[in-house]
Amino acid sequence: MALGLPSRLPATPAIGELVRGSVPTFSFEFFPPKTPEGERLLWRAIRELEPLRPSFVSITYGAGGTTRDTTVAVTERVATETTLLPMAHLTAVNHSVAELRNVIGRLAGAGIRNVLAVRGDPPGDPMGEWVQHADGVLYAEDLVRLVKESGDFSVGVAAFPYKHPRSADVESDTANFVRKCRAGADFAITQMFFEADEYLRLRDRVAATGCDTPILPGVMPVTRMATIERSSQLSGAPFPPALLARFEKVANDEAAVRELGVEVCAEMCAKLIDEGVPGIHFITLNRSTATREVWQLLAPLPAAA
Repeated sequence: MALGLPSRLPATPAIGELVRGSVPTFSFEFFPPKTPEGERLLWRAIRELEPLRPSFVSITYGAGGTTRDTTVAVTERVATETTLLPMAHLTAVNHSVAELRNVIGRLAGAGIRNVLAVRGDPPGDPMGEWVQHADGVLYAEDLVRLVKESGDFSVGVAAFPYKHPRSADVESDTANFVRKCRAGADFAITQMFFEADEYLRLRDRVAATGCDTPILPGVMPVTRMATIERSSQLSGAPFPPALLARFEKVANDEAAVRELGVEVCAEMCAKLIDEGVPGIHFITLNRSTATREVWQLLAPLPAAA
C-alpha cells in the first residue's frame, strides 16, 4: 500500500487534521544546523526532498533549548521560501513562560500554526536531573496547554514505543502520554523504533485507555553500524536482538549494512501502513538519500527518480 499525497489547502493546514485524513501522511524531520557546512547540508536535503511533496516537515530543538533561535529561523525560512508545511519543535527546558510565549508569538507571526511540544532533555546529559526553570513549566502537558491557549495552533507531542527512559514502567508512561493528549494534543510522533510491533503495542495500550489521538511512527533507516551502537540513546530501547543478528552478518561491508538498513526500514513502513497508521515520519539526520530510497520502495514517484 502506497502512502497518499494529501492536497495542499489554501490556508495553513493543521497537522492534527491532516493525520486524520483518509490516506496516510508522510513527513520528514530535520535538525537545526550548528555550522555553515551544516546549514548547507540541511538546505540541500530540504531541496532534494521537497519534490516528494511531503505532508509536512519538522525542525527539532537542541537539548536544553540550545538551538532555539536557529530552530525558529529555519522554520520561518521553510514557511516563507519553500512549498513545504513546517512544524516547529518547542521544549520547556531552561525556558521561562515569558520566553516560551515569545517564541510562540514569533512562530505565529511567521504564519506557523503547527508545533511539537516536548519537555526536552537537560543540556549536556540527556539522562541528567531535569530541573524546572524557576518561571517555567514542569511537564509537557503544561507546555501543550500554554501553546493551545496562545492561539490557533495544532499541537503534537512525543510518544515512546518502549517507554520514556524516565518512566518507571510502561503503565505510568502510557498514563503520562494520555494526560498530554487530554491537555489538548492533536497528534503525536513516536521516538524512533526498529520493529513494527513496538509501535503496534504502543497503539494498543493507548487505545485501551479510550484515547484516540493519532500517533505517527517516527522511523529512521540504519545506514551504519554506529547507528545500532547508539540505538539505546536514540530510541530509549535496546536494538532488537534478531535484527541485530542480521546486521552483524554484514557488519564488515558498509554498503551491505546500508542496503540492509534501507530494506528493513521499507519493510517495516509497509507493515505499518498495512496496519493502518495515520502516516510515517522519517527522521532524516539532514540527509536525503536513504530517506528517498525508502520512499521509492514504498511509492515510486517520477519526481524522485
